Amino acid sequence: MKYAAVLIACSFFAHAQEMGVLRNLAENKLAPMAGMPPCITLAVESGDPTKGEAMIVFKAPAGCKIPWHWHTSVEHVISVSGAAKLEMKDGKSAVLTAGGYGLMPRKHIHQFTCVKACTTFISCGSAFDIHYVDADGKEIPVEAALAKK
Repeated sequence: MKYAAVLIACSFFAHAQEMGVLRNLAENKLAPMAGMPPCITLAVESGDPTKGEAMIVFKAPAGCKIPWHWHTSVEHVISVSGAAKLEMKDGKSAVLTAGGYGLMPRKHIHQFTCVKACTTFISCGSAFDIHYVDADGKEIPVEAALAKK
């Protein structure tokens, strides 16, 4: 019983720390991130994407594409502005506009393309990673995935 109380207390304090984040989109210092296409700039809103749960915001111009890839964690995508096409390897696809939402299950192959300059939030439940794949679904190096075609 004490163990459960300690877990609940730790969970409360961890979330209380995050509850203090108040920031307008314009206040973010967006920057490129290694392993992502150079056309994307992003900022961490909360958490630490290298270690665990996090919320990330990114912006990209029209035509910017994150090629076929998957993540270890479930990925939640919320469109803030513009339009972005999300495609899943099983054939599902949609163009998300402001307020649009997508959920990519863990290890589910998908790609993301900004159709119109877009701003998007991504939430992941564990450390953020990205594994690029070729047309056959085989994992490929970042350099090969992001090479100009």
